[in-house]
Amino acid sequence: MIERQHLLRKIPPVDQLLLRPAIVSCIDRTGREFVVSEIQRLLQGIRDAILSGEVSAGDLSPEKIEMSLLETVERRLRPKLRTLINATGVVLHTNLGRALLSEAAQKSLSAFSGNYTNLEYDIDSGGRSHRDKLLEPLLQEVLGCEAATVVNNNSAAVYLILNSLACGREVIVSRGELVEIGGSFRIPDIMSRSGAILREVGTTNKTRIQDYRDAIGPNTALLLRVHPSNFRMLGFVEKPGLRELVNLSREAGIPLVEDIGSGLLVDLKPYGIQDEPVAQESLAAGADLICFSGDKLLGGPQAGIIAGAGKLVGLIRRNPLMRTYRVEKLIYGALEATLASYRLGRAAEEIPVVRMIAMTAADLKKRAGAFARRLKSALPSDVRVSLAEGSSVVGGGSCPECRLPTTLIALEVAHTGPNAIESRLRLQDPAIIVRLEMDRCLIDLRTVFPEQEPFLISGIQKALAEPA
Repeated sequence: MIERQHLLRKIPPVDQLLLRPAIVSCIDRTGREFVVSEIQRLLQGIRDAILSGEVSAGDLSPEKIEMSLLETVERRLRPKLRTLINATGVVLHTNLGRALLSEAAQKSLSAFSGNYTNLEYDIDSGGRSHRDKLLEPLLQEVLGCEAATVVNNNSAAVYLILNSLACGREVIVSRGELVEIGGSFRIPDIMSRSGAILREVGTTNKTRIQDYRDAIGPNTALLLRVHPSNFRMLGFVEKPGLRELVNLSREAGIPLVEDIGSGLLVDLKPYGIQDEPVAQESLAAGADLICFSGDKLLGGPQAGIIAGAGKLVGLIRRNPLMRTYRVEKLIYGALEATLASYRLGRAAEEIPVVRMIAMTAADLKKRAGAFARRLKSALPSDVRVSLAEGSSVVGGGSCPECRLPTTLIALEVAHTGPNAIESRLRLQDPAIIVRLEMDRCLIDLRTVFPEQEPFLISGIQKALAEPA
């Protein structure tokens, strides 16, 4: 007890610490109030540690406390959202933020974030306008639709469609399409919250057009078709095609809504993207409304796009909840810049998601070989750098069966397992996120920009130079 009291008296006072040059400099950068608060927090932690017998006299020097304080301040002020290097080859990595924006979209964010805009202002007339007017003409041109509106994500789009067009009435959907779209968000739950009444038809693996026809009644508001973006059913399966459902909806006078999910606007079949509906094709086939995400295969910011018949879009716009789900000026700006690339036929060159998917196996092999040679020359001899054939995936709940051929760079270190290598890389600044497969640490350059390669090499150097 006497020893603990002695240690408590050795704790330097706050005023003394505030006079130390490094702490004075820290105050200049961050403010006195914040630093004093952090010192008090740190000293209280030291007192608690002394009383529990966890601190020795050597830990109480002003120098050690100063070092601990500066490390704490740096850690506390570091932004929680940080950039990193995605070396996994997963193009739409949900945990890493999904779609990367084009240069034009990035410039729009920079321009609009620090300036007033005509978000709801008509420059020509000087009167109030509606934000939908900013993007609707471009969406009409790109999609070939009668009308369109934008909300903050595709789940919101589905919810608003159901709440606006089917509240208190039945919506017919195949049991095989009652999907969970990630994060435990399930179509039946969204439908229930919207006020629509779910009318399931068919079975999990087999639904025929007659099942829809038999379910139609006086309380039917919509036919809903949901694209199973994140899974595929194989084997003894059957479901009606879109045109069959269009014909039935016309025959019954009931609107057909298709949730196409990932927002594909160009045909990517030549690059291995199969079984993903193209927005324009769904509308051309006769779907009354479609909805899809902006930050998946479309390659834009997070948004939900609703497009189709003007009368139906008008009803959705007039829903009081529309204000809850509307997007702000930065999303409009980034989405407009993204869609402009599609209008000009430049998506493969300008949209990072499309460009990454379109990378050829030959180009990736050549690039991986050159990178591996540079990496090998920068690392010690006990690090083995090798190449292996493999595949990238689209990710983001899109095209689960698609495999994009690539060449992987494998890292192996004597007496160090792949999990330890992965951890060291992840803790670099910027963090390097790699793939672990078959007991190997793998790098896929499909999702690494060429200008990131020097940082990737230096980060690997630092990580592997750390003691085990």
